Amino acid sequence: MTVDATPEARTEPPRQSSLGTAAARNLSTTTKSAPQMQEITSRWLLRMLPWVETSGGTYRVNRRLTYTVGDGRVEFVQEGADVRVVPRELGELALLRGFDDVGVLTALAERCEQREFRAGETLVERGAPAERLHLIAHGRVNQLTVGEYGDDIALDVLADGDRFGDHALLDEDARWEQTAVAETPVTLLTLARADFAAVMASAPQLRAHIEEFRSRADRRQNHRGEAEIAMSAGHQGEHELPGAFVDYESNPREYELSVAQTILRVHTRVADLYNNPMNQTKEQLRLTIEALRERQEDELINNREFGLLHNADFKQRIQPHAGPPTPDDLDNLLSRRRGTKFYLAHPRTIAAIGREFNARGLYPDHVDVGGQQVTAWRGVPILPCNKIPVTKERTSSILAMRTGEENQGVIGLRQTGLPEEYEPGLSVRFMGVDEQAITSYLVSTYYSAAILVPDAVGVLENVQIGHWPR
Repeated sequence: MTVDATPEARTEPPRQSSLGTAAARNLSTTTKSAPQMQEITSRWLLRMLPWVETSGGTYRVNRRLTYTVGDGRVEFVQEGADVRVVPRELGELALLRGFDDVGVLTALAERCEQREFRAGETLVERGAPAERLHLIAHGRVNQLTVGEYGDDIALDVLADGDRFGDHALLDEDARWEQTAVAETPVTLLTLARADFAAVMASAPQLRAHIEEFRSRADRRQNHRGEAEIAMSAGHQGEHELPGAFVDYESNPREYELSVAQTILRVHTRVADLYNNPMNQTKEQLRLTIEALRERQEDELINNREFGLLHNADFKQRIQPHAGPPTPDDLDNLLSRRRGTKFYLAHPRTIAAIGREFNARGLYPDHVDVGGQQVTAWRGVPILPCNKIPVTKERTSSILAMRTGEENQGVIGLRQTGLPEEYEPGLSVRFMGVDEQAITSYLVSTYYSAAILVPDAVGVLENVQIGHWPR
């Protein structure tokens, strides 16, 4: 007798792609509520941002030319989470001070590698070979050495714009004299000695300059680092007035509208037979739009290209004094910009703020925002947003922002007048009925956000929200 060892073929039931009739019947019998959805939040960011019409799908932010060569600190350009060193800023290095060949500086800047370190991670070890220059784009770095009695001694704390390892670019026998440890999450740009040597080999003007140390670039700046507008004041008589013009960035940042989309499927049987007293298609569409709006707010906060957390200027990011969010920390964040419209924080962070205030005997004010009473500090509302991440170490961030084009603040971007527009910036397109009698609708929303000037957004980072005052 022959036994067939081939297993019997099994067919799985087809995956359901639309609402079933059993669930649909729940909207057509008995006294009932409209379908509920736990994912829906207050979405304060979407409500508070002024929305700017973005024809053509792109918004260009023209800014006054800014450079601060000669201030001793290196500056960077951010595009989302990507960071680049401004080529002319390499002139802050003693080795390159006075060197003004932008082509060579650009070649050096392009060879800088972005690296990320976690808090507590060691960047370099004392005594190890030094082969790279380290430029600190963001974060705090402790420099440690061994004391007379064998214990670690803190020599210095480096932060945004500082650097270490200049000597490693030319000295093949260079070693680290200190250990460098990340006190907070750190973003570095590093330039290897081999890359520096490769650029120098192809640039005779750089080789000729290597042993020279010139004065800093002579172009003048205002206290914000913007190209200075020459003027005269307090003069008498026929004083010759200086000529002036306002210089702009040659490559301004452009924001393209992003998109969130989904396809809503409704079976014709459900739409025909179970549409009373509640419209099945309308209720399905309402919940779908709610989910898209939640995703939209999440993207405005966290998207690596245009999200506010990734695009906040490094100079506008600060650390709490002791970890928990104290009134002093909120004041520090508030003082860094004019006309702050609101704070934005995770609900757990707002609870931590309340605990710290209560521990100090302080009771924040409440202000009316859109008919709702919300907690405020110094008259600035503190609005909840559960899209701001909370790490496993129970830390989070607090944003403070100024809004509106007229205030050179943060704006939301969208385009209205879309084909089959259902809400401003959101369209619902009928895609047809397939052979399974399922009606499909393409639901799309287009959006982005732009920070018009760097101080429009500030971030209090690494806020400890698990602390309970005693």
